[in-house]
Amino acid sequence: MSGNNPFTIAQRQLDEAAAILGLDPATHALLREPMRELTVTIPVRMDDGSVRIFKGFRVQYNDARGACKGGLRWHPDETIDTVRALAAWMTWKTAVVDIPLGGGKGGVVCNPKELSPTEQERLARGYIRAVWKILGENADVPAPDVYTNPQIMAWMMDEYSLIRGYSAAGSITGKPLALGGSAGREDATARGGIYTVREAANVLGLNLKGQTAAIQGYGNAGQFAHQLAQEMLGLRVVAVSDSKGGVFQEDGLGVEATIRHKKETGSVVGMPNTTPLSNKEILEMDVAVLFPSALENVITEENAGNIQAKIVAELANGPTTPEADKILHEGGVYVIPDFLCNAGGVTVSYFELVQNAYDYYWSRETVYERLDAKMTAAFQAVHQMAQAKKVHNRLAAYLVAVERVAEAAKLRGWV
Repeated sequence: MSGNNPFTIAQRQLDEAAAILGLDPATHALLREPMRELTVTIPVRMDDGSVRIFKGFRVQYNDARGACKGGLRWHPDETIDTVRALAAWMTWKTAVVDIPLGGGKGGVVCNPKELSPTEQERLARGYIRAVWKILGENADVPAPDVYTNPQIMAWMMDEYSLIRGYSAAGSITGKPLALGGSAGREDATARGGIYTVREAANVLGLNLKGQTAAIQGYGNAGQFAHQLAQEMLGLRVVAVSDSKGGVFQEDGLGVEATIRHKKETGSVVGMPNTTPLSNKEILEMDVAVLFPSALENVITEENAGNIQAKIVAELANGPTTPEADKILHEGGVYVIPDFLCNAGGVTVSYFELVQNAYDYYWSRETVYERLDAKMTAAFQAVHQMAQAKKVHNRLAAYLVAVERVAEAAKLRGWV
């Protein structure tokens, strides 16, 4: 369905911001398209001796503000348009939290659940051999994303180092601690999101202690959001879901028990003493905070009018369509847009790069303190822009970010 093509959506969101900012046609045209993109073919020898061919992508959207930065997704439905959209959102994300990086994204079309660890390692190394010429600490730095993890990043960093002939710790972020990873990286996306929910509750005059929350998507970010929403905000998480379905428990779901059930059975579905719920029902629950933490395009014009949450904190990328944004805004739902809400991950990835560069590592407390400062400042910039221009928060986040990227492109003399 072309209407839900993520890159078309990303371009439409930019167009709206460009019109309000009065961007000149050349700058607008420059920011509408990726600077460069690479499609590669990756032959991988499987455990049975056969060779399978995988398709991979790397998109470098814009580096006016610094080296490109962005995750690498392994997904059976990966497309170049998804990667383009995510690379664009990474450009706006690094700008909105005001870190000196541009935006990039990568993907491999595969189902990692069907690959053994040795096959995953060969695919990881094969991907780096295919794209290494456009990577590097000062050019483009990949990180983990959907179905990739610190171990896969470790193999990639090692392969890049082998090719370059020296240990290039800063060529990849999201690495294990033993290889130059940053303390606090594992829960950074969710923690950054929780800081923004705290700030949103402050501006709305909402006391969240004892209020309810629902989490749609129970992967890495969703699980940490469950834990931190309880610990840091005093929220009661009453419903969670994953791709197979969801569960509800009025008194609140225990973090350890829910994670254990998912680990043992592969899903939250069927958890003892819970009521089954569909993903659709979870999105429309009457809760204080809804965390869409799965995939794109789950809140659309069809269901936006049924969203009852006071705050929608988008830990996923692109969960809300442009039509839905308008409906939510008119309905008084406070949306914390994805590239602000989930920017904690890239912010701590930036901290990891800084630590790699001067080979000195910070404590977890220092990382959290600096992350809090960055996320709070970014939230305030977006909230103030929304109030000043009387627009919804996503458009306000675009206005803040696009203005910063446009300024850098102009100062460089590109337009």
